[in-house]
Amino acid sequence: MRIPIDAVGRVVIPKPLRQELGITGPAEIELRAVDGGLELTVPDVPAHVEVRDGVPVIVTDRAMKPITVEGARAAIDRSRR
Repeated sequence: MRIPIDAVGRVVIPKPLRQELGITGPAEIELRAVDGGLELTVPDVPAHVEVRDGVPVIVTDRAMKPITVEGARAAIDRSRR
């Protein structure tokens, strides 16, 4: 997918890609140069550990959409590249 970049270096991430990655604004992303290209990643979600019924559980510090089976498979596939 080709997208424009303006004179001061701004780009707009198309809505379908933002939806696929779960990016909602305002938000931060991580961007770095990798092998002559740009790699954009969504940073980890801030979280903490709580003990519930005697079991440690990771709890996010902000609300998140539930992950679907398809979303989990896509994340696994992306991590294998």
